[in-house]
Amino acid sequence: MRNKESITIRFLYNTRAGRFILKFLINPKISEFAGKFLNCRFSKFIVSTYVKKHKINLSEYKCRSFNSFNEFFIREKKNVKIDRSPFNLISPCDGYLSVYKIKANNRYKIKNINYSVGELLNNEALAGKYVNGLCFVFRLAPDNYHRYLYIDDGIKSQNYTVKGVLHCVRPVAASKYPIYIQNSREYTILNTVHFGTVVQVEVGALLVGKIQNHHSSGEFFKGQEKGYFEFGGSTIILLFEQNIVTPDKNIIDNTLNNIETKVKAGEKIAVCTRKENKDEQ
Repeated sequence: MRNKESITIRFLYNTRAGRFILKFLINPKISEFAGKFLNCRFSKFIVSTYVKKHKINLSEYKCRSFNSFNEFFIREKKNVKIDRSPFNLISPCDGYLSVYKIKANNRYKIKNINYSVGELLNNEALAGKYVNGLCFVFRLAPDNYHRYLYIDDGIKSQNYTVKGVLHCVRPVAASKYPIYIQNSREYTILNTVHFGTVVQVEVGALLVGKIQNHHSSGEFFKGQEKGYFEFGGSTIILLFEQNIVTPDKNIIDNTLNNIETKVKAGEKIAVCTRKENKDEQ
């Protein structure tokens, strides 16, 4: 778990002057402008400082030389280890995980702020399927791998976009604003083989102008790359129907104690509760 916030983030979210500036920074147009700079060759001078600050081991990645900062930020790993056990749920990304129960009123609480699944998806009918289910929240930090994977085999819907602003997703922001229903986001309905109908939501963040999903509707496979985020830390949310998965005990215990669990893309984080029923079929 990471408790320390940068001086800049604390200034933006904890001071009156910072919150005034924040009103301008969260505008997606600002992120678009920043994105254009980070995609150009003049931005590559930032890479070495960023690598040093966040202690990133470039030997783990396919390329160690980059033509822009964003080219560095979306770098690919040489190897992502995937747990291939069919009834094990894998993490779709590197990051910090918390798991929440979706209550009968279709709401769940993060950092003392109540969230509505209907508002998250902008779709009350779809949200109704997840009453009493589970919400997995993966927060990606700046040093994390920013590519993400499919959690199982299956068939997916098209990508649905919900427009919004672009708050930071650090805990200090989550404790003050309902960031996951205010931020720009995309979601996909995943009809999976082992975990039923899962909704995966990618949430943008401060100075993250782009969520890049590779596919529209069609077939997908466990461990296949689904997409990536351009610059900044961001968030992935998975919604599961009731009695589908049981998270690992340490993840449940950590969440109850307001601690995020560090996870890696492809590793086991839960098991399929429906396994016995499937074995009987």
